[in-house]
Amino acid sequence: MFCEKLGAIEIHKVTELPGLAMAATALLPSVTPDILTEGRSWLGPAFIHPSDAVVYLSFHSFLVRTGRHNILVDTCCGNCKQRLSMPGWHNLDTPYLQELARTGLTPEDIDIVICTHLHADHVGWNTQLVDGRWVPTFPNARYIFGRRDFEHWQALYESNPPNPVNRGAHEDSVRPIVERGMAELVESDFVVEGEPGDGIWLEPSPGHSPGHFSVNVAGGGRHALLCGDVIHHPLQLTHPHLRIAADFDSAQAEASRRAMLERLADSDSLLLTAHFAAPTAGRVIRQGKAFGFRFNT
Repeated sequence: MFCEKLGAIEIHKVTELPGLAMAATALLPSVTPDILTEGRSWLGPAFIHPSDAVVYLSFHSFLVRTGRHNILVDTCCGNCKQRLSMPGWHNLDTPYLQELARTGLTPEDIDIVICTHLHADHVGWNTQLVDGRWVPTFPNARYIFGRRDFEHWQALYESNPPNPVNRGAHEDSVRPIVERGMAELVESDFVVEGEPGDGIWLEPSPGHSPGHFSVNVAGGGRHALLCGDVIHHPLQLTHPHLRIAADFDSAQAEASRRAMLERLADSDSLLLTAHFAAPTAGRVIRQGKAFGFRFNT
């Protein structure tokens, strides 16, 4: 079972969908057959189909146990959510809470939920359907949302658009938390526990969404970055220019990605992404004018 230790801090992975297939150009519109062929030379079939133009993403949360708090970072897609615009996320019935139970915790044990951004696949398990109502899945938690992301989606919601806002996630997975007073709207440099350099703190990484942030975890002389959707697929290491179809601001997203990779390259920092398939965790390495990844095994 996935577990990274940073001194007394433990980081576990809680998986919802281990390998969702997507047409490569649906995720990465500018990807080419040559880039896919090159990617197959260093990535296994868990990341790219051996012959078809198909890539695979994992959807998972990270559970950070600090001794003071049980912190769940990003909550995937959720069960029973109506996502007609994204069939792979539509009306799911996954054993996500059973996966959480494998860490020894129940939903009631979660103290803090952090959403790196408010896209539908990062907020889904914020709520669950009980007797026809969306209620908080983690009843004792405070939910940390980025103020800028929330205000962006709330303004769109209040404009009464013809289509569900954020694939419907704003209505069923964000607003129920805010309306119950369980949400804490924060700036992108908020300190969650301890202090910067020794604890849990946020850092701005905008572009994929207006107020996207990453989560730093440091303890025992070690550092990990939970980067949310700054990077989706390992192909963006060797080709950082590859944009994601869902990026809010592609140029800013690329700038955030390059800045992160430059900072982490050839360092001891551990990178934990929201969508890399297992083994998921690893270290960024320099590779010519771009980057590579040394997966933890």
